[in-house]
Amino acid sequence: MSNFIIYHNPRCSKSRQTLALLNEKGCEPKIFLYLEEELTLENLKEVLQKLNMEPRDLLRKGEEEYKKNNLSNDKFNNEDLINFMIKHPKLIERPIVIKENKAVLGRPPENVLKLFIM
Repeated sequence: MSNFIIYHNPRCSKSRQTLALLNEKGCEPKIFLYLEEELTLENLKEVLQKLNMEPRDLLRKGEEEYKKNNLSNDKFNNEDLINFMIKHPKLIERPIVIKENKAVLGRPPENVLKLFIM
């Protein structure tokens, strides 16, 4: 067991590569299947804080829900965007790897190596 958590989608190649890289480093992170498990407003706010990102930066702009809901529109505030991500977790960029109070996006997967030197 380790103090790492990965927001993981097993169908995503980058997510699988990131998990494999963590495993190669001897790390067995807690796997959070964010498409299946419950996300909360507080949870996503905490993740965004650890990533040092705004909600808009974490959105997958190519997803149908993004286009259908016109999420590029500036009328949506941060809480609105987080609520969209809770309702449609496919909108969340992946994978996210967290270690204590820091987090990185595993795009590219090598980004997670930063967490080993923090």
